[in-house]
Amino acid sequence: MKIIILGAGQVGSSIAEILSRENNDITLVDRNRRLLTGLQDRMDIRTVVGEASSPEVLIQAGVEDVDLLLAVTHSDEVNMVACQVAHTLFKTPTKMARVRSQDYLRHERLFGDHAIPVDSIISPEQIVTNQIKRLIEYPGALQVIDFAGGKVHLVALRAYYGGALVDHQLRELKEHLPSVNTRVAAIYRRDHAIIPTGSTVIEPDDEVFFIATQEDIRKVMMELRATDETGKKVILAGAGNIGLQLAQSLEGSGYQVKLIERNPDRARLVSEKLANTVVLQGDAADEELLRQENIDNMELFCSLTNADEANILSAMLAKRLGARRTMAIVNRPAYVDLIESSVLDIAISPRVSTVSALLSRVRRGDVVAAHSLRRGVAEAIEAVAHGDRKHSKLVGRRLEEIKLPEGATIGAILREDKLVPLDKDVVVEEFDHIILFVIDKRHIPEVEKLFQVSAGFF
Repeated sequence: MKIIILGAGQVGSSIAEILSRENNDITLVDRNRRLLTGLQDRMDIRTVVGEASSPEVLIQAGVEDVDLLLAVTHSDEVNMVACQVAHTLFKTPTKMARVRSQDYLRHERLFGDHAIPVDSIISPEQIVTNQIKRLIEYPGALQVIDFAGGKVHLVALRAYYGGALVDHQLRELKEHLPSVNTRVAAIYRRDHAIIPTGSTVIEPDDEVFFIATQEDIRKVMMELRATDETGKKVILAGAGNIGLQLAQSLEGSGYQVKLIERNPDRARLVSEKLANTVVLQGDAADEELLRQENIDNMELFCSLTNADEANILSAMLAKRLGARRTMAIVNRPAYVDLIESSVLDIAISPRVSTVSALLSRVRRGDVVAAHSLRRGVAEAIEAVAHGDRKHSKLVGRRLEEIKLPEGATIGAILREDKLVPLDKDVVVEEFDHIILFVIDKRHIPEVEKLFQVSAGFF
């Protein structure tokens, strides 16, 4: 696939690195020549220096025959204009833009065929806000991902003593929960992936990925670890776009929220937009302030500023002072690997979350959703099966007949919005939504081929 990426910031460079490894033809555009030179030295990509919305620059980048234009500069306006130029002058088939301002996002009529021609809007702040909200709703989860329009979820958590299934074989899960339709898609043990079978024994500290409906998530989690209480007392540090949106979402769901912001002007502005949140002007790494706000009585401390070091240190302090759980936004990949689990409960990477939102657009086949997992090493895909037994590698075949790529497992099949109980005799039907877990992204092209119908099918 031929892709132009406008903007070489964290999101642009990250998606360029991931997609270039998958044999896509990538051109990266930015005004910073030095930044582009450094990226080109370590990636197999082409670079163009210039203004992202300029028709001449887009022509230099090859926009006339590009499959996807991805506008992720730091300017909402430049991103939108670039999509307009690509549509009007070059009829670019697919255009995606990063738009952060709620002033634009709240007016849906701004975007579409008869308005600003953006096929898909990427809002990193909204993506991260939704991710954190899910983690707050399911204490103990490391990741909660929606599939099938929110009807099914992929949940990652660490197994601990106290869970009924720990030190037992997976086949006992069905005995413990006979009415629950769930499946363990993958297990990571000391960072090594295990393809689960019925005889696989869950060990303490295993990272387990399972698929279940929303009403069954907590039941399955209880099998893998002692139940964590769903507390309602939360402190957020940082009143930027994410902090504000998360506070608004949480206070509307009955949480008791306190929001700490260092900048007095921003604190005053945010306090006027929040109904039930206590806004405090101060430093989230101030021990005295945290003690005054009863940090030891809080279920969650979440640090959301733009500074990795400040987020990590304030969350570490909150943990030491008694906060039950701590989360922090951490942009640098090296920091995430270093601190998660050992220092903080969860480190949230906005770039990984944003990249996940882009993947479904660049996957071949009828891919509904694609999510990057374990910091980009693995991936979960929801795709639709098409064709018949003659023209498809999936349709009309029993699960035991399907030859999956190495390290791929079928985690769920949805048929008419309902989970199909999985066993070896289940036959895949046309239009089934299949959720696959791929432990090594190098096998993604093989997975894509599974969903492609052969020539001659109409």
